[in-house]
Amino acid sequence: MSEEDEKKFSEEEKQVDDNLNEVTETEPIAEKRDSDIESNDSTLSELKEKLSSSTQNLASCEEKLKRSLADFQNLQKKTNSDIQNGVNAKIDQFMKNFLSIYDDFNRAKKSMIEENVNVAGLESVLKNVDSLLSEYGVTPINALGEIFDPNLHEAVSVVEDPTLDDGTITKEIRKGYISQNRVIRPTIVEISKKSNLDKSKSE
Repeated sequence: MSEEDEKKFSEEEKQVDDNLNEVTETEPIAEKRDSDIESNDSTLSELKEKLSSSTQNLASCEEKLKRSLADFQNLQKKTNSDIQNGVNAKIDQFMKNFLSIYDDFNRAKKSMIEENVNVAGLESVLKNVDSLLSEYGVTPINALGEIFDPNLHEAVSVVEDPTLDDGTITKEIRKGYISQNRVIRPTIVEISKKSNLDKSKSE
């Protein structure tokens, strides 16, 4: 073999070795790439599961928070209502007692007038009381001539009167009062009733 052929053969052999080395080096890189992809897929799947679990936990916590907030608001409303009702009951009881004294003053005025006693001073006091009651929203229940309403009136006597409808209030025995749309005390009244004979005639 000539020197030139040996040189050519040597170059070809070197080329084959280089190709083999390249193939040998490429295979581990490809295997590593496949391994990295599998690892990434596994990590992504785990992250998706954790995200799904976290989302469910968050929804559960939000639901519990909403229920707790609703329970708290209901309790707060009930507590405020109980407090207000308690305060109103105390105020109404005080007003009942005050109105009893007010009634006594009115009866005293009537008695003094019958005895021809000067009631100017007492009238001034009663006017001040009327102004005070009005200022705090305490108003009398007008009953005379009205039809009996059990929410506002308390009937203690009945009179027969053919000229009036049944249940017409003919007399106020004790005036009633309303405060803030609440009946502090009903008006005690006398009401009318037609006789059975009058009812038969009207029928």
